[in-house]
Amino acid sequence: MTQKIKKAVIPAAGLGTRFLPATKAIPKEMIPIIDVPMIQYIVEEAVEAGIEEIILVTARHKEAIENHFDYNYELEDSLIKKGKAELAQISKNIANKCNLISIRQKIPMGLGHAVLAAAPIVGDEPFAILLGDDLVISEKAPCIGQCIDIFNKTETSVVGVMKVQKSEVSKYGIIAGQEVEDKKWKVSGVVEKPAIENAPSQMAIPGRYVLSSRIFDYLKKIKPGKGGEIQLTDALQMLAQNEGLLAYEFEGRRYDTGDRLGYLEATVHFALKRKELRDGFIKIMKEAISSGL
Repeated sequence: MTQKIKKAVIPAAGLGTRFLPATKAIPKEMIPIIDVPMIQYIVEEAVEAGIEEIILVTARHKEAIENHFDYNYELEDSLIKKGKAELAQISKNIANKCNLISIRQKIPMGLGHAVLAAAPIVGDEPFAILLGDDLVISEKAPCIGQCIDIFNKTETSVVGVMKVQKSEVSKYGIIAGQEVEDKKWKVSGVVEKPAIENAPSQMAIPGRYVLSSRIFDYLKKIKPGKGGEIQLTDALQMLAQNEGLLAYEFEGRRYDTGDRLGYLEATVHFALKRKELRDGFIKIMKEAISSGL
């Protein structure tokens, strides 16, 4: 019988150097897209997919993330007294979204090491992983929910994939394998950031996984590679060879919010989706473009 996916790991220990100087004092995950921190969108995706427990893997000076998902009694009380009950409820709703547990990655040794840090909390259950740099907007279902659905049907670990341009393959983990059904691949291997001429396909893993807890056993066997990092990709390679791994080409539009242009693209998308902002934002953009800015 397939175990329900109840837990999700969100690695959030990175330094966010691409967003300096802002990230000198603010966790990159707390940089807002308009008025909502990026990490909140990731948590909401997990919750909408039925996840009950979020495991944040953080580092020093990331307390702001934990505080964001906690109650702020002083703020909420002040808002209520000022007649701003709606804003107070928004603050409370953030804390009500899920049960959140935080654990620290004490040494920055890569994504694989960050995931391994969550092993004591995940235990022997299958679980989801969502990377905080990737926002996926889908009209069908949450991206991670689509992957969970494949896992539930096949009882096999799943990675979400998308097709990228050949010029982009060196930025991602790229799968090798065979398409066995529409949008579903049987993975034979995974290559981390290959050169164009060495890429086995154009199917990239942008940051959504549903994995068996046995991934921890493989992560423990991996020796640190370049930069002293333990790569999750290496463990996925072992998982594919020993137990099987599927890739699902998810439906939805992905934004790389760890990149400045990707972040701006996501901001434009969300501004246009907000009824109270759309018309004014379009006016601002037209005026800026016509003025030659």
